[in-house]
Amino acid sequence: MTRKIIHSDCVFAGKVFEVRIDQIENTLGKTQRIDYVKHTGGVTIVPVDNKDQILFVRQYRHPSGEVLLELPAGSLEADEDPEICAMRECREEVGMSPAILQALGGTFLAPGYSSEYLDYFLAKDLTAAPLPPDEDEDIEVMRLSWEEAVQKIVQNEIRDAKTIAGVFLAGLYMGKWKADS
Repeated sequence: MTRKIIHSDCVFAGKVFEVRIDQIENTLGKTQRIDYVKHTGGVTIVPVDNKDQILFVRQYRHPSGEVLLELPAGSLEADEDPEICAMRECREEVGMSPAILQALGGTFLAPGYSSEYLDYFLAKDLTAAPLPPDEDEDIEVMRLSWEEAVQKIVQNEIRDAKTIAGVFLAGLYMGKWKADS
């Protein structure tokens, strides 16, 4: 089930993503135009403190036009290892360095129009080790219990997809709930 790229054109190149227009030949031999965002990828971190609370960030997100409650996250630099990115982003966004960083898996954010892939990490055994935030970040750190986090998801107060997925994956890993077969 291969597809042949006939032509690929970058129409915009930014810091962490490009907008591309590809002409491909699909498996039926038909030509298709595919418009998409080519992204470097990123990480989402679920930092859990010694009181079993999750550290979230509140920050303004211009595309949504509002302040969102999210898990800390960030984009990979070129050829960066996701684990190194997760360590840095945890220190930048919540000021904590994890002694334990457990990979939880990954997801495509919006595969219909973006190549962005997110790796999720559970961060535990946290110690204060802040790094300066990115110059455009105005972040407030919030701590929520697992129950409060789930309640905010259910009440549509947490609407960020990567945050919902991260809470779910970390909760499964930590035995907060179990997946029934």
